[in-house]
Amino acid sequence: MKIAVISDTHMGSVPAWLDDVYSTWLAPADVLVHCGDITSVAIWSYFMQHDNFVCVRGNCDWDPQFADLLKPMTSFERDGLSVGVTHGWGPRSHVPVTVAQAFGPEYDLVCYGHTHARDWSIVEGLQLVNPGSLGESGSLALISIATDGTMQCEFVDVF
Repeated sequence: MKIAVISDTHMGSVPAWLDDVYSTWLAPADVLVHCGDITSVAIWSYFMQHDNFVCVRGNCDWDPQFADLLKPMTSFERDGLSVGVTHGWGPRSHVPVTVAQAFGPEYDLVCYGHTHARDWSIVEGLQLVNPGSLGESGSLALISIATDGTMQCEFVDVF
């Protein structure tokens, strides 16, 4: 299974380069996760084309056309894997610990954003991933999960 994780797009409209990013890295994923700060209905609508799109509300998501539909935290299960998703909150240096504590040890993976900094770490016994900012630094994460449950993360620079 492959999970594509993006966050902090901070875009008002769909840029020309996004079609290539979507077709190359996001569309082939079994699940597309957006960790918040999508910021516009145009971008939200664009990513809704993925059959398995999961998105949470970030601190910059105010547009009631889509933001009111999003929760600050969500979770899903896929192929026996329990995944939590949130944007994150508080001082950026504390976000990984805050997120890990909010979800707890029953999750196999937690995806978060907010800091705009890539992270693939274990915090309080929980595997965390932050893809960085797709809109500002062109960063995304691809998580590959083997049948035995082992996970690998590849960070991709798209520009």
